[in-house]
Amino acid sequence: MASDDPKLPRDPTPISGAPTDVAPLTHGGPKPPHERTADEERDAADWQMLAESEQFKALIKTKMRFIIPATVFFVVYYFALPYLVGYHPELMQRKVWGEVNWAYLFALSQFFMAWALAAVYVGVAAGWDRKAAAMLAHFKH
Repeated sequence: MASDDPKLPRDPTPISGAPTDVAPLTHGGPKPPHERTADEERDAADWQMLAESEQFKALIKTKMRFIIPATVFFVVYYFALPYLVGYHPELMQRKVWGEVNWAYLFALSQFFMAWALAAVYVGVAAGWDRKAAAMLAHFKH
């Protein structure tokens, strides 16, 4: 959109509020929650009291009881393939079906394991989100 005003540049994009401005700096109403800064959220809840609560500590422990073993399992499973191929090649070269050997099957299984682990995590994390939302509602001003 070219401008006939000699004071304006040919491309008005850099001008805030110009017809081509895709990210206006103002809103008609309050900012949506995803656009608020930490300072704007500071008074939304008593964060110190929330962090010191037994509910919050229990939620963190619950998360760690899942996340740490899941991470250890993933890392061990992931590095098992290079270990087995390097130190037990006779086992991994053994044919299972046609030209497919144990190494190919194990490598393929890593995709399915990662997808399954991600799906389980998404389900478990949804429960944590519900607990966190309930806690936050309790500690809001």
